[in-house]
Amino acid sequence: MSQLSQPTVLVVEDEAELRQIIAESLEAKGFAVAQALDAADATSRLAGFAYDGLVVDLRLPDADGMGVLDAALARYPDLKAVVITGCGGVEEAVKAIKRGAIDFLIKPFQLTQLAQILHTGINERRLQQENAELRAQLHDRFSFASVIGQSAPMQHVFSSLELVSPMNSTVLIHGETGTGKELIARTIHYNSPRRDHHFVAFNAAAIPEGLAEAELFGHVKGAFTGATNARVGRFELAHKGTLFIDEVSSMTLSLQAKLLRALQEREVERVGESRPFKFDIRVVAATNVELRKLVKDGTFREDLFYRLNVVPITLPPLRSRREDIALLAHHFVQKSCKSNGIPSRTLGQAALRVLMDYPWPGNIRQLENAIEHAVAVSGAEREIGPHMLPEDVRSPGHSAMLAPVTIPDEGLDFSAVMTQLERELITRGLEKTGGNKRQAARLLNLSRTTLIDKLQRLGGGVGSSAA
Repeated sequence: MSQLSQPTVLVVEDEAELRQIIAESLEAKGFAVAQALDAADATSRLAGFAYDGLVVDLRLPDADGMGVLDAALARYPDLKAVVITGCGGVEEAVKAIKRGAIDFLIKPFQLTQLAQILHTGINERRLQQENAELRAQLHDRFSFASVIGQSAPMQHVFSSLELVSPMNSTVLIHGETGTGKELIARTIHYNSPRRDHHFVAFNAAAIPEGLAEAELFGHVKGAFTGATNARVGRFELAHKGTLFIDEVSSMTLSLQAKLLRALQEREVERVGESRPFKFDIRVVAATNVELRKLVKDGTFREDLFYRLNVVPITLPPLRSRREDIALLAHHFVQKSCKSNGIPSRTLGQAALRVLMDYPWPGNIRQLENAIEHAVAVSGAEREIGPHMLPEDVRSPGHSAMLAPVTIPDEGLDFSAVMTQLERELITRGLEKTGGNKRQAARLLNLSRTTLIDKLQRLGGGVGSSAA
């Protein structure tokens, strides 16, 4: 059925008065209706037009209505057909359904009921077609070809993806921020037997600690202050599909214990409820810090680490795959032009040399943002030059993370300068995380205990907010 036109139905009925009543009733409900008085007329009409629906009488003067049903469905498998009769029973109804009809109505029947049956069947077919198209688009978007890279480190990633995607094994993706961990997780899902079910993402660092358990496992109404309605958790949403847990390292030890139990028992309980829900999911987790180090520091459970680290995949930082920068940059130029509805741009060699020389601390995400910026300011120019790139990319020395240190002729106190540098880095880390020491330690690639030791040593009000 075309979404731009009204649904079409062929009514096959030898009683002229009833046929006309059915046609007028369906037309009043938004259908375009054609009429046939017998099987021969119906066969002729079906040969020349692809109807969305069919209403066919079981008893026709020249043939059995079942024959019309069979011929119609053989030509148009997605046709939604309803069989009607004045003398049928359960046996005929069962035969009609088995042969592909969506319903069987005995005269006299409610005309509104017939219209509702046809509307429901035709709309379900449309949704099935849209879902099939969406799944095809997702498969294309998250095919292995959508992961761009020709470098040796990425070829190793591709090999791992091809091996692990068809499996049900838990995967742990390691990689710095911005290396594309969620893209890899989605690629695993959409190339797995679970592709037709949900991919559900849960970012452990983005949800406040007090709400994380309810988000992950769900809660019942009144389970805690503010729980005005029941909520389905991510585990239940991901049933039969894939649950992606990003930044798993930021989970508290208490939440880690509950996650471990859920993975071991394959069941969860909503907060405030004792009845467990059995789930069937695949877990893909991701981390931007080395979990083995956190295990050693006592901030990540060793048993949970081994439960997650069944199949590890490590994504290389962009600085270690420089031969992929040009491929990625050209891809992002075309992507940005298309999404903004502007003519295609080319990436000049001079701009490409700047991109190749930059260290990309923010990895692929930073590169994509830089290209988006360049396309946005390109104006009427068709070639992207170095001057269109963000200032911190084309002149990295002028926008360093910290102000450059000038060494005076009389020299400097190295220890004092390093202490001040350390103080400023920690202060900025705490500012960025709103004073949360655990998250600041992760940003600075320190253990929480090391960060606290440094805060105590530095003193002077650094990290005065408790977290």
